[in-house]
Amino acid sequence: MSTTSRKRRGGSAADTENGDGGPSTKKPRTKQPRGKKPIRVEEKPVWPEYFNELLKVFKALNTVLAFCSSRKNFAITFPVVRTSVESLLHVPLELEKVAELKALLPEVVKFAYTPRTELRIHGDQHVGSGRRERSPGYSAFQTAGPSSSRVNDVDADEHVLVLDFMNNSRGRKTASTGLAYALPPALTPAATKKLVERRNERFVEAVNELLSATPADDDPVVLLQAAAREHIPVHPGLNRLPAGASQPDAKGKYKVVPEPDSRPSIEEVIDEIEQQDWYMEQIACRRVFEAREGQVAALEPPMSSSIAQALRDSRKITSLYKHQVAAINALSQGKNVIVSTSTASGKSVIYQVPLLQFLEADPQSTAFFVYPTKALAQDQRAALEQLLYSCPGLEHIQVSTYDGDTPQELRAGIRENASVIFTNFDMIHASILPHEDAWRRFLKNLKIVAVDELHYYHGIFGSHVAQVMRRLRRVCAAVGNRRTRFVSCSATISKPGQHMKNIFGVDNIEEVTEDGAPSGRKDFLVWNPPLKDPMDPTLGRIHSMTEATRLMRFLMARGVRVILFCKIRKSCELAMKSLRQELTADGRLDILERVMSYRGGYSQEDRRRIEREAFSGNLLGIVATNALELGVDIGVLDAVIMLGFPMGGLASFRQQAGRAGRRARDALAVFVADSLPVDQHFVNHPEELFDRTTDDLLIDLDSKVILEAHLQCAGHEMPLTGEDEVYFGPLMKEICETRLVKDKEGWFHTHPRYLPYPSRHVSIRGAEEEKYSVVDVTRMGKPGGIATILEEVELSRALFEIYEGAVFIHQGLTFLVQEVSHDTKMAKVVRSDVNWITEPRDFTNVDAMQTYRIREIKGSPQRAFYGRVELLTVVFGYFKLRNKAIIDAVDLDTPPWRRETTGMWLDVPKSALDLMRACGMNPAEAIHSAQHAFLNRFALAIDLKTECKVPEKEYKAAASQRKRPARLIFYEPSGKTGGVAVKAFDHVNDILRDAHDRVESCECEEGCTACVDSPTCKEGNVVASKTGALIVLKALLGRPIDVDLLQQEPTETADVYDTVVEAMSVRAVEGVEVESV
Repeated sequence: MSTTSRKRRGGSAADTENGDGGPSTKKPRTKQPRGKKPIRVEEKPVWPEYFNELLKVFKALNTVLAFCSSRKNFAITFPVVRTSVESLLHVPLELEKVAELKALLPEVVKFAYTPRTELRIHGDQHVGSGRRERSPGYSAFQTAGPSSSRVNDVDADEHVLVLDFMNNSRGRKTASTGLAYALPPALTPAATKKLVERRNERFVEAVNELLSATPADDDPVVLLQAAAREHIPVHPGLNRLPAGASQPDAKGKYKVVPEPDSRPSIEEVIDEIEQQDWYMEQIACRRVFEAREGQVAALEPPMSSSIAQALRDSRKITSLYKHQVAAINALSQGKNVIVSTSTASGKSVIYQVPLLQFLEADPQSTAFFVYPTKALAQDQRAALEQLLYSCPGLEHIQVSTYDGDTPQELRAGIRENASVIFTNFDMIHASILPHEDAWRRFLKNLKIVAVDELHYYHGIFGSHVAQVMRRLRRVCAAVGNRRTRFVSCSATISKPGQHMKNIFGVDNIEEVTEDGAPSGRKDFLVWNPPLKDPMDPTLGRIHSMTEATRLMRFLMARGVRVILFCKIRKSCELAMKSLRQELTADGRLDILERVMSYRGGYSQEDRRRIEREAFSGNLLGIVATNALELGVDIGVLDAVIMLGFPMGGLASFRQQAGRAGRRARDALAVFVADSLPVDQHFVNHPEELFDRTTDDLLIDLDSKVILEAHLQCAGHEMPLTGEDEVYFGPLMKEICETRLVKDKEGWFHTHPRYLPYPSRHVSIRGAEEEKYSVVDVTRMGKPGGIATILEEVELSRALFEIYEGAVFIHQGLTFLVQEVSHDTKMAKVVRSDVNWITEPRDFTNVDAMQTYRIREIKGSPQRAFYGRVELLTVVFGYFKLRNKAIIDAVDLDTPPWRRETTGMWLDVPKSALDLMRACGMNPAEAIHSAQHAFLNRFALAIDLKTECKVPEKEYKAAASQRKRPARLIFYEPSGKTGGVAVKAFDHVNDILRDAHDRVESCECEEGCTACVDSPTCKEGNVVASKTGALIVLKALLGRPIDVDLLQQEPTETADVYDTVVEAMSVRAVEGVEVESV
């Protein structure tokens, strides 16, 4: 039994989680900290006596700390260590001596103040090999006294000084767990002795490096003592500084956090980064985009003096850029327009100026401004109101927001009085078009429909939006309005005109892609985390989150306003929690007060408050998911840090990078790479980040499932006739004849099963999930104490985040889940500063249950299947993790979560399985990579999921009882009905051939995003094999497998247990026949 390339190069999942060696195809560059570069000499330098005495201190510390390391969860505080060391040395242990050791070995010695609660250990000290008892009562972990849930609340007095050495010893493996992550075992005496010896050797190396690097006219002792002063810890509670001030910086200078206008330039900041002791050539690539001058032009005909005055007074705009003029001129000529230019190029002016022109010509004019998020609509509404207020004669124009948060009692007034409505496609679909009779005043006078962030609409959601737009145009025409102009704005995408045509269904489109806006200089860094200690590679690499938060703290201290993008919500909260701890330990409470996290799930009030804080300039840092990826104006941002390659791919990557420097200032974008294969691919090929074209945005106008849903809605808005084919295309006739109701006069009406409100049966974003309310009950039972709702969590997330005993993180603050009620959909949490996080122990099976259709694969005896798929998720326990190591495993008894959907699947033939096993290949790796290869060649893959292989299971140290069939399976997310799986099934032959050809021709060695890796793989593409994928694809296509291909696998092997079994046939419905090609 063996694993293939990816496991060996990427390591186990545990390695990935701990940030250990990344799967790089070339040896990563590492660099010694300045002043510590090893110099090889034949004779070792002669040590001054001072260093011999320092070695005695180090050895004593080493012995004591090694002993502590051999005891599970031993709290290593400086007072405890000092007492033990002094008993060995018979002399006092001074802070300065420890600081000198820290200066010599900065990546090995941990010496800092830590919140007292971070040293708390689990109340249940017994860890057995069988099932564990339930956690002790929650009261054991609650903070004494009233606990606060306020954002950025810090108790500066509750800190202790911690002294520890970084420990790379894993100890003995426990044979009973069979887990990729194992509980930290006690070190054996031999292992403890080896650990002590290795650390002593490292100290000697460090001293030799210092002596060799010290110029002849300098005293190494004086240099070390000077450097040590920077490492003497400062208690966070002492000498708290006034607002705007920060603690002494790295050079010992007291400084105030600079105002935005006086911050150092980005070039100066990067130069300073490269001078830091912790900089070890993390910058794998640096590209500079020089500043660009703006190109202005004149409108023909020119705008009125009142509009010019409004732009000047409200925005300080005295001239228009070239792309703005081109778009406004095209609209005045009766054309539809799409503007696809860079972020912050003034695209909103393109539809705001024509709106003012329409209103000046006809005060009855109306407009829809459509945005993908409520935050973006809120932001743009405020800007338009200010513009209208500054325009003489238009001050009275009413602007309103009409979305799901709009109270019912206000909606009638908005319909009757508003001239401009900020809304979204959900409301047009479900609230406006179904009641078109109440909206006729507005629709008759509709002059402009502006859709911002058009690149957001693609895949199944975009396909629904395209049909909503066609329904809107049809209703407008029916009330006598064929004069509406359509304008859209987008980030830079390929084929913007075609994308707009697909969405709006209109012709006569003017593409504007030449950007005339000025742009400040932008530095782009690809940042690859270094080894924790270059002299000891066994310690592994520094975790990407550690690097990202350290870089963020460095930038904020210099007045650089920064946003840190995280891929998922949990990473966002963990990063915020890390920033809290690090800024507190550094004594930088002035900065901590100006940092917040922002993500989906927060209440509307919290989101608006954070947006206001950011826009006002009060915030120095924001930790966010892609909720802020779109163009919400959150004020001046100088820098963007991306923690890992975004799941949205290159388009999302460039959108995030564009959030910095939005007002023509110099800016910085940093991509901090994870150790995952996708990230490391771009570390090794950074040119692709800048030069590779993004994929086309696809809209499925031929989906009968989506089209029928909207025809049912359209038939309710007004009966359909054959003439409506101009809106809905040639497939309309067949669907109307077979799925709608035809009256005697030939009109088509909604089928009764959709009545009385068809739009309620059609969710354009997929079925809305049930949500659990997370309620903070910490203050319940105390004077004035009430329960408060922290946020709402979707069912699909709640299962993994709010089980009893879980640590729930909100704004970087930790809460313990005390009680979960599945009947009331409520989770009660209490504020508690625990020093661990929790990770669910779960699995999800994706199983084909019934076959509806079978299709021939051309030239192959194999078949493709389509039918009913069951998803089964079970959370059977959770791990408690501290510093990415398991400190306890707890069992849970939770009900399984079952849901059904549709999907397609391909069974790997037994002959291919036998061949792979005979050649020492791992079938799970081959199947996983083949699934990604298939999806990478399917245009609508964004709305299709697959069963990703989990490294903890596939590389388990013990045999797994959960065997999975040798099957490539793809399914639609439950709640979404777009017909994507059936489309993949219908085109399976073309997709398989494309996938095979791409994998076979790809020049990469072990897989990349062009062939077998996927940015959306939730398991990080760790379980993967490019060669295995090619064998699976050849077997499915019935093509011969070259012997040379089998020899491409490395000969090194590692024992793993097979987790894949032959796929059995799935019961078919009666009468199913094989469909020929």
